Amino acid sequence: MSDPFPDEVDEALWDEACRRADAIRDFLKSRTGRMSVADVALLATELEISQATAYRLIKLFRAGGTVMSLVERKPGRPGGHRVLDDRREEIIRTTISRYYLTRNRPSFSQLVRDVQTNCLAVGLRRPHPRTIKVRLEDIDLQKRAKRRGETKVAKNTRAVPGMLAASQPLQIVQVDHTKADIFVVDEETRQPIGRPWLTLAMDVCSRMVTGFYLTMDAPSRLSTSLCLLHSIFDKSAWLREREISEAWPVAGLPDTLHVDNGADFRSQSFKRGCQDAGIVIDWRPPGEPRFGGHIERLIGTQMGKLHLLPGTTFSNAQELGEYDSKRHAALTLRELERYIALDIVGSYHHSIHASLGRPPIAVWREHEDVIPLRLPQDRMRFWLTFLPEQERTLRPTGIHLFGLRYWSAALSADVGRSNRRLLVKYDPRDMARVFVRRPSGNFVEARYADVTLPSVTLHEALAARRALLTKGRRELDTRTIVGTAVEQRKLVEAAVKKTALARRGPASHQKTRVEDGGWGSLRGVDSSKPVAFDEDTE
Repeated sequence: MSDPFPDEVDEALWDEACRRADAIRDFLKSRTGRMSVADVALLATELEISQATAYRLIKLFRAGGTVMSLVERKPGRPGGHRVLDDRREEIIRTTISRYYLTRNRPSFSQLVRDVQTNCLAVGLRRPHPRTIKVRLEDIDLQKRAKRRGETKVAKNTRAVPGMLAASQPLQIVQVDHTKADIFVVDEETRQPIGRPWLTLAMDVCSRMVTGFYLTMDAPSRLSTSLCLLHSIFDKSAWLREREISEAWPVAGLPDTLHVDNGADFRSQSFKRGCQDAGIVIDWRPPGEPRFGGHIERLIGTQMGKLHLLPGTTFSNAQELGEYDSKRHAALTLRELERYIALDIVGSYHHSIHASLGRPPIAVWREHEDVIPLRLPQDRMRFWLTFLPEQERTLRPTGIHLFGLRYWSAALSADVGRSNRRLLVKYDPRDMARVFVRRPSGNFVEARYADVTLPSVTLHEALAARRALLTKGRRELDTRTIVGTAVEQRKLVEAAVKKTALARRGPASHQKTRVEDGGWGSLRGVDSSKPVAFDEDTE
């Protein structure tokens, strides 16, 4: 067991140790030569202890030189001393490893019962719970927390001797995802549709947000790519579309992209797109979220701002209380995106950052004239590299994608001349245009066939399509549809019989006149009544 710190020592023991240290310090200062027995006797009388104890204390103080070296130790066995036999020690060790250090997190009382039961099963005496507790405390706390999945304890006991640092902007950009602590509503019905996902990118040097992407879809290569594209390119037009006047001066390729180990960051297309542009991807060690501390703190800051909005879910159930998040939800995805953008460019960038002691925008402005701004050499190719794609057949009416129709005059030369399906790249944030790769290999931009249509997001387009289908289902007259199907079936059956009858010829027609339905089927004829034959009638 390690020695306690001074503030952990009982006050009375500390005071006594201080009194002894002062006396011994003065005693040693006044005697440069060898101590006589008489001198030690005087010290013992002053401290009210025996001469043997005085000699021992002098020796301890000379060795340690601190008050702590004179703190009286409680009597008992020395630390680390064990009195259990080897067999019981092994049972305790095995039981702790197999049954206590697990993700199921059994309680200490359950551990005591398991150990004692295992000992009794082999005819050994039960160890005392205090003994089991001491063995448990001997295990490193961080190791214990990791094995039991106690992330908070593991985080609090992990040493962080250094930190991720960058000497200039865009040297390192961190990217991460989080599920937003808020419900959003549908654009048309204003009914809650769920909690969106936020992907954020941040420059480590200046702490500027370099870009973000908000979507209802779970994290994927798409959300990562669109966040990266927003991060790299100029945002002036993007801000104007959202009626935001504050500047967002961040643009340019990062040297290193610092990301976690998610599959979205390890997709081949994403990796190659970054390699092609000279971006190094640095993956955090698995299970080590502390390596993403900068972006995680930023995400925490952004989520805190959302807790002020209607429809928030807060961070935990205690904060939420009886608040009905869905009932209070009021913002659409587009409105929430604008709110987040306003907060980033108008509040976060201009506020004092705790770690920097300055606003992030001030640090960026200080460096922006001297940092080498790298942009993709072929911007369109870089853009298309990270956009999602579908394959479609070119019809005479154009390209059909997600219920929308696109056309470009450049596609006229390809209509009917190739059976190959064409690669179509699209931006889910703006479905007014797509990019079609012609059989020649060149991409052309195709826009709505109806040029009067406004730009919509993919989410809005799909939602509108679902709404139309739902409306169509509500307008169905099931009785009419079923009745029509029955009549069509009768028509076909009657046609088949007439055709068969006609093909048999006159002879067979005369022979089977009654059976074939000329006068009706024999089924339904009342045989108890006489039926007139032809020769009996006039």
